[in-house]
Amino acid sequence: MTTVQITPAKLKGTVTIPASKSDCHRAIICATLSMGKCTISPITLSQDIEATISCVNALGAKTEVKGDTLTIDSSHLFSSGRGTFDCCESGSTLRFLIPVVSALGISGHFVGKGRLPQRPIGIYLDLLPTHGVECETEGGLPLDTKGKLQSGTYSLPGNVSSQFVTGLLLALPLLDGDSKIVLTSPLESVGYVNMTIDTMKRFGVIVEETEYGYFVKGNQHYTPHDYTVQGDWSQAAFFMVAGAFGGEITVKGIDPNSTQGDREICNLIKKFGADIEIGTDFVKVKNKGDLRGINIDASQIPDLVPVLAVCGSGAYGVTKIYNAERLRIKESDRLKTTCEAINNLGGMVAEVDDGLIVQGAGMLNGGKAEGCNDHRIVMASAVASIISRNKVTVTDAQAINKSYPNFFEDFKKLGGNVNVINNR
Repeated sequence: MTTVQITPAKLKGTVTIPASKSDCHRAIICATLSMGKCTISPITLSQDIEATISCVNALGAKTEVKGDTLTIDSSHLFSSGRGTFDCCESGSTLRFLIPVVSALGISGHFVGKGRLPQRPIGIYLDLLPTHGVECETEGGLPLDTKGKLQSGTYSLPGNVSSQFVTGLLLALPLLDGDSKIVLTSPLESVGYVNMTIDTMKRFGVIVEETEYGYFVKGNQHYTPHDYTVQGDWSQAAFFMVAGAFGGEITVKGIDPNSTQGDREICNLIKKFGADIEIGTDFVKVKNKGDLRGINIDASQIPDLVPVLAVCGSGAYGVTKIYNAERLRIKESDRLKTTCEAINNLGGMVAEVDDGLIVQGAGMLNGGKAEGCNDHRIVMASAVASIISRNKVTVTDAQAINKSYPNFFEDFKKLGGNVNVINNR
């Protein structure tokens, strides 16, 4: 476990954001299903991406990383047999691949670690057995699947996780017949599903949006494609909030026209009162006076909640974050752990059933924030140091390896003062 101590300082300068983890997961799977040779770049080898690469290797793909380029040769992909798929702590890897493995006719043994074995997969446990796939589990991981997925109508809620919708969208074109996805409740994190559809289209597979959800024609074929990965808006948000706290920060490598829902951070930072300039591949953020609290519907942007709560603490007045109940089933219960981390630093955050109420006072005292082995809590706590009067200690700092291994290096390049005080 690694603990860091951060001395408060304004950040200033230019940072290039890593490749989107969400985009990369999808591209790796689509490239694998093309049963040809593809390159994907640039990639950031976070733990979650390494989990997806490991799993496509278990499907029979051959992968090689040179620099920031991943080459995938899936010309000899398995179409039968049994594979073990270690998803580590990656919910995307698990939920995307369960239906894909079944669509290929492979029996799967899915395992994971951390909180992943307890994270919900019940939607698949209800759906897949009615479409030809046997599931053996005690409720989570390990999960064993057997049988070939069959086409048909798949009815599921849209407010548990969009990852279930993405997993089905990736798998259903491989089936012999046509399929429908029927959403029984409004779809949250719709931007991530739009990203899936866009990536599939680049690999030659078409999905039709309908009034009930999605229509997926069967007997489609993924075609090989060399893919360029988008920059990650979820990671950009941390440094954009840092810029709103008084330094001038230019975040490079992000596309303002991206399908990533987290690009909404631009509008939210403006509402808080920061100054933003948006270019073709960058966003510049600087402070233009006191920030003011706002109301935030987090239904489409759950990953932004920890750093938005920090932004609310650096503003004056009340920031209300709602429609965020799904955060309770992430790497940690992020409503609880965000609340505790900020309050331990002297903030005033109240946890409610579906969100947070932040009483902003412009500054925090500092102190010790528990990272709870959650990458987004660790990074949000680091950003909180900027508005703290005293040093901030953050535990479980190694959790950044899940998504942004170079976060603290970039933090230092912008003027952050970070010291490792414990490493065991």
